[in-house]
Amino acid sequence: MSASVVATLRAAGCVFAEEEATLLIEAAHSPAELDRLVALRVAGQPLEHLLGWVLFYGARIGVAPGVFVPRRRTELLARLASSLCREGSVVVDMCCGSGAVGAVLAGVEAHAVDVDPAAVECARSNLPDGSVYLGDLYDALPSPLRGRIDVLVANAPYVPTASIALMPPEARVYEPAIALDGGEDGLDVQRRILARAPNWLAPGGHVLIETSREQAPVLAECFEAAHLSADIVEDDDLAATVVVGTTRAPSSD
Repeated sequence: MSASVVATLRAAGCVFAEEEATLLIEAAHSPAELDRLVALRVAGQPLEHLLGWVLFYGARIGVAPGVFVPRRRTELLARLASSLCREGSVVVDMCCGSGAVGAVLAGVEAHAVDVDPAAVECARSNLPDGSVYLGDLYDALPSPLRGRIDVLVANAPYVPTASIALMPPEARVYEPAIALDGGEDGLDVQRRILARAPNWLAPGGHVLIETSREQAPVLAECFEAAHLSADIVEDDDLAATVVVGTTRAPSSD
């Protein structure tokens, strides 16, 4: 059965057919269930949605159909955030999706927010000891967090609207457009995050935003405009780029 599953997946264009076959066989409770999972995968449904989890930064993160699947490149965002956190640090995972970044940060006071109800439900299962809010960016956060956030992380949508149609079907068909579409230049949500960040950060607090290499210089200018220092960090192995900012001076919201 394994060989036939591999052959079917390979014929459908799955690059890692052997690995995917093993995972689907392990996930299926019966031959009929395996047939169903393979058919859905061949049709283009993300493997992670079929399994119900994704391996991220060494942890299994639950994902559900209709929820953005954490990418391996976002492990750079998690790694940088971890390096800035101390025991008890107040962390906000904004545009959290499944809550993957907040879920892998140990020993912190974790908060997460997303505008998508399906993502919030998923994040709550991945952050049982954290607080997850449904709503639009800072409007969803409780007011006592104002001025207390030590580390704010965001993997906000950063695909330019015109590029959505060029994305693989796994993303543009099976993941919510709101988790992908970043507006004309891909930075609409990032600008909104940065505009209000200084008044929510603790003194010396940090903002970390994932972006693309091409967008990073423009995003760094947005950090500077918000009175935040800006350092561009890249990881070639992960094909990942993050802009890291630190508070400079008080700012009104």
